[in-house]
Parts: sequence; C-alpha cells; structure tokens
Amino acid sequence: MAYKIIAEQCTGCGACEFECPSKAIKEKNGVFAINAEKCTECEGSFDTPQCASVCPVDDTCVPV
Repeated sequence: MAYKIIAEQCTGCGACEFECPSKAIKEKNGVFAINAEKCTECEGSFDTPQCASVCPVDDTCVPV
C-alpha cells in the first residue's frame, strides 16, 4: 500500500517533501506527487505517515 496526494487539493507548500523518509515525494508542475513504488507509509521510521501529518489541507495525502 502507498499514499497519494490529491493534486486538486495540493497547495504546493512543500511541507511533505522534506518529511518523507523514503524520498518518495517530488514536485511536478507546482504540486507534489508520491511515487507509490518508493512509499513505505513511513513504516519503520514513524508511527504515522508524515505526509498526512504535516499537510495543512485535510484529506489531501491519503492511502491508495
């Protein structure tokens, strides 16, 4: 399983990119996207997915 960022809701703030321990988040055309192949849901690093924890917009970073 992985997380995804709902592009229409992403504000492009970038908070998630720096919090991702697996470096799965990158900016594309002003919004951020998660590479599902790299996403580990922060298992082994954090108790909760950091993208969802730091995102200022509720329900923008969600499980696939």
